[in-house]
Amino acid sequence: MTDPAASGPPADWHLHAGRCVLLDGFHALKHALRFGAEVPVAVTSDRAGALALAGELAPDLRGALAGLLTEVSHQAYASLVARPHPTAVAALAVRPSRAEGLEVLARTPRRAPVVILDQPRNLGNAGAVIRLAAGFGATGVVTTGTLDPWHPTVVRGGAGLHFATVVERLEVGELPPGPVFALDPEGEDIRGLKLPDDALLAFGSERSGLSPELRARADHLVALPMRPQVSSYNLATSVAMTLYHWSATGGAPQVP
Repeated sequence: MTDPAASGPPADWHLHAGRCVLLDGFHALKHALRFGAEVPVAVTSDRAGALALAGELAPDLRGALAGLLTEVSHQAYASLVARPHPTAVAALAVRPSRAEGLEVLARTPRRAPVVILDQPRNLGNAGAVIRLAAGFGATGVVTTGTLDPWHPTVVRGGAGLHFATVVERLEVGELPPGPVFALDPEGEDIRGLKLPDDALLAFGSERSGLSPELRARADHLVALPMRPQVSSYNLATSVAMTLYHWSATGGAPQVP
């Protein structure tokens, strides 16, 4: 039974914080639970509101959330997150096993491509790409470079869907097997291609494009249609267009 008058975060929050990732907001918690995340603790400053939201948007999870959510004061909730979410919900989830994720990435044949973000810079864009990849049923999202794909801002942008696909950081030389189709303005028009299910779909950074290492690893350079004098698309937009092309020419989201 929760204590509505609780003034501070539950003790187990601090116990788990070091090994867990923050799920910021109701929707992140909803998605994480739907895709099997281990969530040892969840708090809200408005338990009634959170359960009403569950009844409206996630009735399949209302019972689980009723047993999981602990009500705390607004001050206690706000102390746990950098930017309080409008839904006033926060939770901690155990990060999936890296070894298991790498095993999934390496397994062939695949039913869906792996998205490669080559030295991305923008945390919000990386989160949006992970959300897209999960929606299309991609096998995973791999980043190269220094950006941590499990950074709290990336997890927030991914709305908890890190748990619906594999998310890892690797060096170019460690990429999983499969033909690399790298997006580049000088590449072949994607509209004339069929992207295989085992492809690695590689996208350069928002500022400088593909790194020399990734370009050397590429098997095919592929270009998105673009009006002359338009310099580029947003990273997430490019990924969405490419995954849509894959799905529309034979690929399909994985269905559990």
